[in-house]
Amino acid sequence: MTRLHDTIAHLKTNGTTMCHFIYDLPALHKHVQAITASLPANCDMYYAMKANSETSILAALSEDVTGFEVASQGEIAKGLAHKSAQHIIFGGPGKTDEELAYAVDQGIQRIHVESIYELQRLNALLATRQQQMNVLLRVNLAGPFPNATLHMAGRPTQFGISEEQIDSAIALALELPYIQLEGFHFHSISNNLDAQLHVEMMRLYFQKAKTWAHQHGFTLHHLNLGGGIGVNYADLTQQFDWQTFVDGFHQVIDDEAMHEVSLNFECGRYLVAHIGYYVTEVLDIKRVHQAYYAILKGGTQQFRLPVSWQHNHPFEIYPVSHNPYAFERISVAQKPVTFVGQLCTPKDVLAKDITVPSLTTGDVIIFNYAGAYGWSISHHDFLSHPHPTFFYLTE
Repeated sequence: MTRLHDTIAHLKTNGTTMCHFIYDLPALHKHVQAITASLPANCDMYYAMKANSETSILAALSEDVTGFEVASQGEIAKGLAHKSAQHIIFGGPGKTDEELAYAVDQGIQRIHVESIYELQRLNALLATRQQQMNVLLRVNLAGPFPNATLHMAGRPTQFGISEEQIDSAIALALELPYIQLEGFHFHSISNNLDAQLHVEMMRLYFQKAKTWAHQHGFTLHHLNLGGGIGVNYADLTQQFDWQTFVDGFHQVIDDEAMHEVSLNFECGRYLVAHIGYYVTEVLDIKRVHQAYYAILKGGTQQFRLPVSWQHNHPFEIYPVSHNPYAFERISVAQKPVTFVGQLCTPKDVLAKDITVPSLTTGDVIIFNYAGAYGWSISHHDFLSHPHPTFFYLTE
């Protein structure tokens, strides 16, 4: 945090208006290297690019992960700038013919098929090239799966092949001449904070995959175990217990005799959330109908995560003593304050009714854990405000 504060102080000294994303690259390397070093020998970590696809982030991560998990042609192209095609895996619903053709022609490692129709379309495309492609079938398990913020399976969603249809999908994949079925892709829950629950999910995935491979008489070569490991934005001191999970994961591999099957995770949020900060300044403080509002430079068009997830995003206040005006600044103390942006919508909220010890116009607000699904999911040009600047701490 000292490096972050030093950077902010430097920017303020130089008169820079505060509206930045700041990323701590050494912290990123340390975190990801520790994770990958703890994985079993037959398990690789891929980075889910959707969490944050800034070039400097991808360049840094390319040193520490096996490859990238992508969900569009644009993401494939971004990945290819940092990794060879054989280190890129392509998932996500609604792949177009153009995207599938691009993936095949670039020679990417594997495609995760989301439906029987997509499987048929891919085989037809491959037939025109007389070429085979390694494929995983993404399965939407029946569930239910409790205790997670988002559910990708176990209920009606657009993701994967319904478990009740998986036997038909497997049979078809084994018949189609240009499809090389390697195994399955599971991603049933997202933002899970319960390490033991995640261990049990791995056991369920292994058992399901082995059963289907045995029933259909094919060799199970590979499983994609998804991501889904969460970040606790409500209490930054209580995060997912990686060590408990990885210890249990090693044991489940032993229990289920999965050492000969290639495994991979595709984590995004868990790898990059904590190394990013959205840093902005208080433009105004006002009281409206007995409620206090802090108007910030920027807002959800730059950092959409809080309103998307409907949570109060964690932050700290960096006090600024300098007053550039001849009149007094506005202050509030020991009152609940709602932090909003500059947009012409009441939904432009980053944190609501947070009691602050002291807050003054011109102070800097540092939103922590802003490295994932911040800028990458935001509606950047709504109202055509300037984009933030990006800084990368390197030492």
